[in-house]
Amino acid sequence: MLENIKIVLVNTSHTGNIGSTARAMKTMGLSQLILVDPITPPDGKSSALAAGAGDVLANAKIVSSVAEAVADCGLVVGTSARSRTLSWPMLEPRECGEKLVAEVPNYPVALVFGRENNGLSNEELQQCHFHVCIPANPEYSSLNLAAAVQTLCYEIRMAYLGLTRQEQSQGEYPLAKDLEGFYSHLEQTLYKTNFIIPQHPGMVMSKLRRLFNRARPETQELNILRGILASIEKTSKDTK
Repeated sequence: MLENIKIVLVNTSHTGNIGSTARAMKTMGLSQLILVDPITPPDGKSSALAAGAGDVLANAKIVSSVAEAVADCGLVVGTSARSRTLSWPMLEPRECGEKLVAEVPNYPVALVFGRENNGLSNEELQQCHFHVCIPANPEYSSLNLAAAVQTLCYEIRMAYLGLTRQEQSQGEYPLAKDLEGFYSHLEQTLYKTNFIIPQHPGMVMSKLRRLFNRARPETQELNILRGILASIEKTSKDTK
């Protein structure tokens, strides 16, 4: 999934920023770097600042225009300050990461960064579906290019990991009647072991219900709990 997310740098003037961008990308699991008409192509300084991300740097593609860089992309997000003459749909960094990760299974997507001194031109920004702005300190909002790349790549990774965890956690859950059967079994076992005194049951079962409802055990986990209760009952019988 992350392999189809393009990081596009437009007309970069400092080759060190290209290397630092490659490093920022690799730490977040991204690998597709596109350079649009760089002032100077990657050099020794780029390699030095790329550190262990030389593979990302070596595989970077150089193209002549933003249009060429994003031609095959179904979603393009451009980095921009909010103070533009033409209002455009804006995303927060977190929304940006989530949107890119949500759409990348369908087609390549791109995140476009502008020049170090004046960002993207209005013409280039109009080639983007959305703009994203990092809400930095308004009294000093100047971000280094690689730092901006790192910030937004982090949000992409967090969105990706969140989606992965969500997919992994989609287990099979018991029906309401199965949960009620467990609660009944639990209550009977606690009475038999004298954990709950019939004359003074208190709020034990209500609190245990709240505990297990909050934990929301999956079907296999509920079966394990039922097995534990059955084992307790058998041991109680054997000791009598």
